[in-house]
Amino acid sequence: MRIVCIGGGPAGLYFALLMKKLDPRHQITVVERNKPYDTFGWGVVFSDATVENMRKWDLDTCEAIEQSFSHWDDIELRFKGQRIRSGGHGFVGIGRKHLLNILQARCEALGVELRFEQEVDSDLDFPDADLIIASDGINSKIRAAYAETFKPDIVVRPNRFIWLGTHKLFDAFTFEFQRTEHGWFQSHVYKFDDKTTTFIVECPEHVWRAHGLDTADQDTSIAFCEQLFADSLGGEKLMTNARHLRGSAWLNFQRVVCEQWWLRNVHGSHVVLMGDAVHTAHFAIGAGTKLALEDAIELVRQFQKQGDTPEHIPAVLTAFQELRRIETLRIQNAAWNAMEWFEVCGERYCDQLEPEQFMYSLLTRSQRISHENLRLRDRGWLEGYERWFAARTPLAVDGDTPSREARPVPPMFTPYTVRSVTLKNRVVVSPMAQYSAVNGVAGDYHLVHLGARAMGGAAMVVAEMTAPSPTARITPGCPGLWNDEQEQAWQRIVQWVHGHTDAKIALQLGHSGAKGSTRLAWDGIDQPLPADGPEPAWPVISASPQEYLPGISPRAHAMSRADMETVREEFVAATQRAAAIGFDWLELHCAHGYLLSSFISPLTNQRDDEYGGSLENRLRYPLEVFSAMRAVWPDHLPMSVRISAHDWVDGGITPADAVQIARAFKNSGADLIDCSSGQVSKREKPTYGRMFQTPFADRIRQEAGIATIAVGAISEADHVNSIIAAGRADLCAVARPHLANPAWTLTEAARIGYRDVVWPKQYRTAKAQLEAGFARAAAPVAAPATDGFPSARGTL
Repeated sequence: MRIVCIGGGPAGLYFALLMKKLDPRHQITVVERNKPYDTFGWGVVFSDATVENMRKWDLDTCEAIEQSFSHWDDIELRFKGQRIRSGGHGFVGIGRKHLLNILQARCEALGVELRFEQEVDSDLDFPDADLIIASDGINSKIRAAYAETFKPDIVVRPNRFIWLGTHKLFDAFTFEFQRTEHGWFQSHVYKFDDKTTTFIVECPEHVWRAHGLDTADQDTSIAFCEQLFADSLGGEKLMTNARHLRGSAWLNFQRVVCEQWWLRNVHGSHVVLMGDAVHTAHFAIGAGTKLALEDAIELVRQFQKQGDTPEHIPAVLTAFQELRRIETLRIQNAAWNAMEWFEVCGERYCDQLEPEQFMYSLLTRSQRISHENLRLRDRGWLEGYERWFAARTPLAVDGDTPSREARPVPPMFTPYTVRSVTLKNRVVVSPMAQYSAVNGVAGDYHLVHLGARAMGGAAMVVAEMTAPSPTARITPGCPGLWNDEQEQAWQRIVQWVHGHTDAKIALQLGHSGAKGSTRLAWDGIDQPLPADGPEPAWPVISASPQEYLPGISPRAHAMSRADMETVREEFVAATQRAAAIGFDWLELHCAHGYLLSSFISPLTNQRDDEYGGSLENRLRYPLEVFSAMRAVWPDHLPMSVRISAHDWVDGGITPADAVQIARAFKNSGADLIDCSSGQVSKREKPTYGRMFQTPFADRIRQEAGIATIAVGAISEADHVNSIIAAGRADLCAVARPHLANPAWTLTEAARIGYRDVVWPKQYRTAKAQLEAGFARAAAPVAAPATDGFPSARGTL
């Protein structure tokens, strides 16, 4: 084949040498605009797995690179006058210029033609090529020329960064945070050879502008950074190798994702994007070069597997795109999490968190390095942190402080106190609709359902959304609390939980609004009650007229002021009954498109009176209801509010709005915000994934200054420990795992080897057996668990 690689970066060079090695008859040319053996950039970072992959494909190149590697094991945080270090991370780095020089030399040795100082504006400059590799970087001209086909999604991020170097050598991957009168700066620092260190300085746009760096030349910017990080530099200077850039050397990171990776041009040549031209990963996890090299490996692998002749190219490129898309999106998602952490850390974490917790948050910022993975990397550091975290809880577990020699209490098993209520751990059983009440009365089913989960180790069980009136129900099978029979039924359940378990029990009160008068979920979720059914439909109300399912759901009428007063008093009466029953905790449901949520979201509130328009107005009625309930709910007992922190629809509630919503409820007396999202509109497009709603709890906790409950795809002890330890939430509400296993919390304790949990005395004979079973299952595992990358080590 005749192959042209446009761009002499890691992707183009490595692909060229691997393909030439696969079959020396291939005519391969690499075209690079820079001079021979000249390039820009400082150091790059590899993972162990990438190096091992390279070893399999070309040992000569790998050995040449390994001889130049700089190795380090530790991450060090310099923050608020403290230095905190964690080991076991296993990084390797090399100068970008030296890496490319090695690849260039290897290409020449294999017979690849290298053309330097040649600018390429179009793939059409090579009409005879069978295959064109467009590895021309983040500002790819080839990608731009075929934007309609490649469909790039390019997002310019708000932080500014400058990529510098220094001769000051650091023996750990170092992150330093410095506060100025205008805000926080952070540096990412790592050595890549025996003389030089990469020194990236980053800050938010508004901080950058406030310091006048938007009008500063390179020398002024460098002098500013030298002064800011003078203590760490110890008198050494910072250097730039970007003198070729016009204007400011401060950049914005661009996240690139392409829908299509290859095409066939008018000459019949196949053109495929590779490296930064098709995807970028933020330097916060150091995966850009890794992705480029592994692109090259996978494309050669497909040619080796399917055939390396022109007729095989379409099948090869199709397989290459599908295989690499999955891997790159996974790493890009981790990079996105890490990138966002650095973008908001100044406003969200630097002032709020103490250095110990800030370090934990830093290490787990990508959500790919988990709690137990940190234990594998550096058990001593993690257990020291667990002791620090446990010592800060109001009460020690079981009244005893663990000895220094004993295993410390995992964060999920530390107690939590709010007002007069102390929860024994941080796990809550979410309220989950069961549709099994009769005339609003919770019966034997609810006793067994809630009682079993109260015995299963969770600190608190929350009963499903309970209606304050018959027309507030979602379905005829939903429980209520508007009459004496219902009150007595709930009292039976509460007394059983208090009498037979050490768990607390909470009630969630809510009104269905426009989503009411529907069938039981298994008879057709959200479908209206049939006209000839045993239970007649009832009229539904909302903030504004609407049909939840257009053309299907009953049409809700807008609440009048009289309706508002009636519903408010129904909530108050139900709250008084809940207090008389003896519930430990009360939650108001203001999420998921139900009645109070319909006032908050602009998607469902089109009122033109004092209850519509601005967010302040839209909150007016929900706050009125909450305040009336808080006034009659015992002062010594907690109240939480569940909100939809994101409608996932353009024009709906955003996470920024959620902070304002949380502040408003906090000012009205709420103790915690239960941070859910969505279910307001069927037009929603959520981004799912593990712990996908936790960022809402994190942001609200830090920015609104109120405790939060994280919900959504939390399914392992590792998830709970990571969330609680990092300070992303104060409690975790776990739903579906508790449906599958009422004793989920006890099971997860056994799974992670934590044995200092109290089981119900009737079940204690099973405790040792379960723990031993998990211990046996874990014993054969020799390799450490990964953080989501191919290796547990060598990622940021």
